[in-house]
Amino acid sequence: MDPISQGAMGAVAAAALSKGSKSRLAIGIGWAGGMLADADIFIRSESDSLLNIEYHRHFSHALAFIPIGGLVCSFVLWLISRERIAFAELYRYSFLGYATAGLLDACTSYGTRLLWPFSEVRIAWNIISIIDPVFTGGILVLLLAAFLKKKRLFSRLAFAFASLYLLFGLVQNKRAVAALEELALSRDHGDASRFAAKPSFGNLLVWRGLYALDGDIYVNAIRVGVFNFEPKVYPGAIAKGVDLPALKVGIEPGSRLSRDIDRFNHFSDGYLSWHPDQDNVIGDARYSLLPNSIDPLWGIEIDRVRPNQHVRLVNFRNADGEALDSLYKMILGQDLGP
Repeated sequence: MDPISQGAMGAVAAAALSKGSKSRLAIGIGWAGGMLADADIFIRSESDSLLNIEYHRHFSHALAFIPIGGLVCSFVLWLISRERIAFAELYRYSFLGYATAGLLDACTSYGTRLLWPFSEVRIAWNIISIIDPVFTGGILVLLLAAFLKKKRLFSRLAFAFASLYLLFGLVQNKRAVAALEELALSRDHGDASRFAAKPSFGNLLVWRGLYALDGDIYVNAIRVGVFNFEPKVYPGAIAKGVDLPALKVGIEPGSRLSRDIDRFNHFSDGYLSWHPDQDNVIGDARYSLLPNSIDPLWGIEIDRVRPNQHVRLVNFRNADGEALDSLYKMILGQDLGP
């Protein structure tokens, strides 16, 4: 998730299990631990634009790396706070804060290598957006109360709030997937597969629904309200899927182009689609500014002329007012009009 949410969740975990007299210190240490895992964003290469997305949420977010990450955090903080807190206690709060990073990121749809080095699978539970103001705001309010009052009770309430909110996201995800499956059946798409619902930006009401059929990806927005149990569908379009064997015809198997296509496919969890307006760009169909749009947020350029150069990662993140207005109407359950 975003750095503020990561830090706040780390602070909550550390403060909830702190000594009363050290609650403020625990909040600061836990916050640092929760954010440290995202230092992997500095792993990048000028020549290989996929290196950054490949190593973001990689080893630094793995469960096996938590003891090491906690140790790194506690050692750095010990240099400036060794006169205020014993190293063992400092490590405890650093460990607790760091432990939340990978688990919280796995709740999003980006994909996190929680099981590295034993598995390269990117785990994504798809139950919360990478930015959710309700989730983050609720935690921050309670965390501020914990800091001002020096009481663990508020930290524990924040942890309970976060847990319940994520549980609500899980329920909403299941409801969205069920609605998507019903939608496919109503269209006589009985052979559809790979049903998935991804939270749209900043909320748990509107979901990006995806399913595969005949090699293509069908995209629809599904609104599942809190009290209204009847889902509302905002029809989308069909994203042209990528036939990898056909794409690789004429491309040397060991070339950088071939390997980079495989890397991007792994990163995208197989949800590859051609950009609707650029015939040389493969996009990650999981993400779009609007939950019913087939315009990807990012993709890679396929350059057959230079098969031994790394592909170029391109971004399409132009958030215009009309798109944001449409998303706002979906969240409210309003019709989009013609």
